[in-house]
Amino acid sequence: MTLVVGLGNPGPTYKNNRHNIGFMVIDKFLYDLNPSKINKSSFNGELYKTSKTLFLKPHTYMNNSGFSVLQVMNYFDIKRVIVIHDDIEIPFGSIRIKHGGGNGGHNGLKSIDAHIGKDYDRIRLGISKPINKENIANYVLSNFSKKEQKCLPKIISYASETLEYLLSQDAIKCASKYNIKKSLCGEPSAQDIRIEE
Repeated sequence: MTLVVGLGNPGPTYKNNRHNIGFMVIDKFLYDLNPSKINKSSFNGELYKTSKTLFLKPHTYMNNSGFSVLQVMNYFDIKRVIVIHDDIEIPFGSIRIKHGGGNGGHNGLKSIDAHIGKDYDRIRLGISKPINKENIANYVLSNFSKKEQKCLPKIISYASETLEYLLSQDAIKCASKYNIKKSLCGEPSAQDIRIEE
């Protein structure tokens, strides 16, 4: 069975944050599938199931995402893990698929690596870097700018399509078909990606 993990933080405060784009893709992908929900408190997250796939939105907050992933893996016979997450090293609107690799300072990935290792596929969704790199924590926990919000549905839909393909293929083949190096939306201006007060 495959486990798809969308990274984010639980609760309405974080719902529209850049850091929550993984949650957004999971929600989009499952919208028309009518999956069954698995209620088990020890999983520490929202877990949904289709015939061959589990979908997890950890509720442990980003820095401890790996704990929730490990609990699910300890309970089910998981053969493959796919993680969907934001990435400041990629321009907003760009998407990259890869297997394993470094965490790039992403706390959710650090936690997953610590709990289950690096042997998993990743859908990396670009959110660009803030102008002031010292404010990265505030930046990822801020909402998308108005300009970004206009293109966000296009990105989420493309990522959902990418996930559908990746579920039946390996990361290398998926990357050759779905990697987007240039933004789907065009580059946001410096004003658009500033930390919004």
